[in-house]
Amino acid sequence: MFGHHNMTNTLSIWLLAARLRTLPLACSSILLGSGLAASRGAFDGTIMALSLLTAILLQILSNLANDYGDAVSGADNGERIGPQRAVVSGLITRRQMCVAMALTALAAVVSGLALLGCAFGDQWLQILTFVLLGGAAIVAAITYTVGKTPYGYRGFGDISVFLFFGLLGVLGSYYLFTKTLQWDLLLPATACGLLATAVLNINNVRDIETDAVSGKITLAVRLGRNRAIAYHWVLLGAALLTTIAFLLTQPASFWPWIFLPAMKPLTDAAKTLRQSFDGEVLTGALKKTAISAFLFSLLLSIGLALS
Repeated sequence: MFGHHNMTNTLSIWLLAARLRTLPLACSSILLGSGLAASRGAFDGTIMALSLLTAILLQILSNLANDYGDAVSGADNGERIGPQRAVVSGLITRRQMCVAMALTALAAVVSGLALLGCAFGDQWLQILTFVLLGGAAIVAAITYTVGKTPYGYRGFGDISVFLFFGLLGVLGSYYLFTKTLQWDLLLPATACGLLATAVLNINNVRDIETDAVSGKITLAVRLGRNRAIAYHWVLLGAALLTTIAFLLTQPASFWPWIFLPAMKPLTDAAKTLRQSFDGEVLTGALKKTAISAFLFSLLLSIGLALS
């Protein structure tokens, strides 16, 4: 019985470290790229499944590296708000975390290569291009908080999230289905990236004081609380406008507009930023923003596929 309890306990510790709550956001860009491809008559279930699996593994790798990096750099002390960190709290040793990171990276590589084989067959140049992009994603995921000068602590987290969770995620996954790209796709890809950045920003506004003290100079710390909140509204507004601009250039259909209700919880969460300084309340707003950003992409994707 003890062994069983221990197993369950160990599993729950690893699930905590993997931060499953961050996974829907990692899937948003893939879903949107898939919906865009489907709206243009190019959809493949296997490519979508392998793309989602690869994105999820890369996100888990990033979360484990983040947990490890924060422990090594000392950015996480007793002051931080948010989910408990596994390495800092001693639930997982640094060595165990390194092994887990290596295994997750290996799984991501296997999944990614299977995806590329499925999408491109023996077109080696295209496969190589995507391998380099995947490699860049892994390096970006790890160096966000690990290394001598982690860029997440220098205010460059926002641009990285925008690029990987927006432009590269949407355009890259679309390309896997269609082997082509069009300029107008920059609009929905931008919207997806802006919403992912909004999730990071709400996290950084919540942690603004503890981050400043521990030398984690996020963009929110640089801007200061009031301007970081104004910036948040800009991100949401620009995401809405780029999506509308895109839909107005497409053949008229009611379906893609089903994304609109997802804007309400996004704006509700943004209002909370002004009203509250309470860590728990802001964590709630963070969850709401992450889920709504996922819903935004999911609904838009379904709408595009149906149109």
